[in-house]
Amino acid sequence: MSKKVITISREFGSGGRTIAHAVAERLGYTFYDKALVELIAKESGYSPDFIERRGEDATSTSSFLFNLARSGSSGFEGYSDISDKLYVIQHNIIKRLPEKGPCVIVGRCSDYILKDCPDALHVYIYADTKFKADRIVRLYGERDDAPEKRLEEKDKKRKVYYKNYTGRIWGMSSNYDISLNSGKLGIESCADIIAELARR
Repeated sequence: MSKKVITISREFGSGGRTIAHAVAERLGYTFYDKALVELIAKESGYSPDFIERRGEDATSTSSFLFNLARSGSSGFEGYSDISDKLYVIQHNIIKRLPEKGPCVIVGRCSDYILKDCPDALHVYIYADTKFKADRIVRLYGERDDAPEKRLEEKDKKRKVYYKNYTGRIWGMSSNYDISLNSGKLGIESCADIIAELARR
């Protein structure tokens, strides 16, 4: 049975977003990255830029799950932090996306949110530091801080955010159906592999 939903989690600089877009094009699926941000912005009332900035912020590694257990609600009750409120909106939107049709979703804990979706394929994209550093310099240009430092800081935020809202360890292979090394396999090959798996 083909997979109608593909979630792609990725290390910063690994090309995961590019791969996800390529997979969506190959399969003719709706691509949710910026489009997902727009949906969250529309429902929350915050600007897309604000959503992007707060998209990987988490103030602790336990507050959200504690509040969720205490409130027993999918609404805003019990949540005082803006990031928590945005996550609730994000969670509810992502839960509804499979109903809209076949799609590829980038990040935002979508692998966890849709972990029980029978038609989902969960993918993790990673690469070695040199590949990622070279790639972000090429795409985003030189900055005062070293590319390796930028990689470390960005992924550290993702790890904390993911842990806070899922209780799981970001990047752990058991959270995904397949993990691909884009530095070894190449961007296009990764897209081909994922698309082929989705068609089966």
